[in-house]
Amino acid sequence: MTTRRTVLAAGGALLAAPALGQPRWPDRPVEIVVGFVAGGGTDLDARSYARALEKRIGGTVVVTNRPGAGGELALSSVVRAKPDGHTLGTTNYPSLITIPIERQAQFKLDDFAPLGNLVKDPSAITVLASSPHASLRDLLDAARAKPDQLTYASPGVGTDDHLQLVLLQAATGIRMTHVVFQGDPQLRTAILGKQVDCMGLNLGAVLQVPDGFRILSQGGAVRSRFRPDVPTLKELGFPVEMASERGVVAPVGTPPAILARLREATEDIARDPEFVKQLEDRFTEPSWEPGEAWFARLRAQEADYRGLWQRTPWAQR
Repeated sequence: MTTRRTVLAAGGALLAAPALGQPRWPDRPVEIVVGFVAGGGTDLDARSYARALEKRIGGTVVVTNRPGAGGELALSSVVRAKPDGHTLGTTNYPSLITIPIERQAQFKLDDFAPLGNLVKDPSAITVLASSPHASLRDLLDAARAKPDQLTYASPGVGTDDHLQLVLLQAATGIRMTHVVFQGDPQLRTAILGKQVDCMGLNLGAVLQVPDGFRILSQGGAVRSRFRPDVPTLKELGFPVEMASERGVVAPVGTPPAILARLREATEDIARDPEFVKQLEDRFTEPSWEPGEAWFARLRAQEADYRGLWQRTPWAQR
């Protein structure tokens, strides 16, 4: 019996074996550019995806880390790449749409051809296990008593973890000092080394190395099945919902046949039990959304973030 995976493999072979006058694809390694350091959630998701993609396109797939500017350096390199199917990029929501709002960015949403969204991982607020702040209320009370003195670390301006703080400050009137690090490992080290008072980091990233930490809250719509004891911000009385969504894009202008193959392969990967298990083993929720539907939703949400920028310009907080 012919299976979906057999058909996908055959499709990859057809592209790899060119028709008369048509170039072979891929004719060299496909590169996936990641905007954060190795070992973080985005990087690990990209590496799982890369291994699965190799099997479906019949070629080598490599991951390149280009951290900096909250992911802008990596995304701008994807935009500048030749749109021939050999360069892809990982994305992080909401920074994919917030970076062009907060500054003159080197990319915009419509510079990308979306393959699909793969993951949704709620933002969490975490302190050292020995911290005097036993609850989020304790932390907020301390911040209210000492404006700008408590430090809050995140992986970048305009990321979900940073915007969680922006919204929480707007809702409560507190003020913390925002400190930026380039990725999950550095954030965890900063907390363990008592360099900062708390951190905004995705729940999955904290749960992968949980020793020494106390998770005070998370920004999902509901409690996570991976840590059902951790309350949501909404449960605690704050109108804040925030999570990282991680997907894959190609440069706009990628040939339609190659783009179709990449989208088909990406959907097959997202539904593959082996890939899903890898995500769940890292305490992240699979959240498949096809490319065009995904970007249609992002375009609608872009207006909401422009309104937030006008009310609370987060680059200054």
